[in-house]
Amino acid sequence: MSSFHELHRAGEVPFLLPNAWDVGSALAFVEAGFPALGTTSFGIAAAAGSPDGRHATREATRDLVARLRALPVHVSADIEDGYAEDPEQVAAYAAGLGAAGVNIEDSTADRLVPADVLAAKVAAVKRRAPGLFVNARVDTYWVGEDATVEATLARARAYVAAGADGIFVPGATDPGDVRAFTSQLPVPVNVLAVPGVPLEELGRLGVRRVSTGSLPYRAAVEAAVAVAEAVRDGEQVPAATPYRDAQRRLLAYEARLGGAGTAPPAGPVA
Repeated sequence: MSSFHELHRAGEVPFLLPNAWDVGSALAFVEAGFPALGTTSFGIAAAAGSPDGRHATREATRDLVARLRALPVHVSADIEDGYAEDPEQVAAYAAGLGAAGVNIEDSTADRLVPADVLAAKVAAVKRRAPGLFVNARVDTYWVGEDATVEATLARARAYVAAGADGIFVPGATDPGDVRAFTSQLPVPVNVLAVPGVPLEELGRLGVRRVSTGSLPYRAAVEAAVAVAEAVRDGEQVPAATPYRDAQRRLLAYEARLGGAGTAPPAGPVA
């Protein structure tokens, strides 16, 4: 199996990273054949009734990554802004996850922070865990502040200089802007999936990784409502994974852990 770093450089089509919010969603992605998966802070937070980006997912993300390490795939953790202001605390948390990568952003509570704040966190993480793939997320487009190519590149270059292995620009969809990022940055560029835009097209723009973000979680919620409405209104119920198939996945997962109640294995997915 290719390393997580190698997935960002293999082939002309960017690799797709689906984002899970619990073990059940992760098992479905693994069975579908994805070689790596990420977590989604929004999905994890929403499932617990909390808004995203408020540090509510710190322990839940740690627990989920620990459980996902048993799976035969690479795992990247969405750790919001690192859950702390102190770079060394962020580094200790990131290194302790045992993940193949982390996604860390330069906004807190929907506002950008100075670029040197995230740069310091990136540098600390890379000192503590040199082999960890650090995907630095530039939130200029996402929060609508300094949403220009120039401002975004300035932030991205600061994170690359600090040791970031990849740059993530969620909300960037204009082909010209995306091409500017991919052509002027020396590391793989990650964008969110754009419905209706094939991976091949994003690959031609130079994108190396595409994330689904919270889209699967939000689609799952929409599908759940559609099922309930169909039953209520006497309409055809949308397709669903058969119960026995979902149970089979969980039984196989339990077996990987060595039986019910066994703690997940330590160490990152190779």
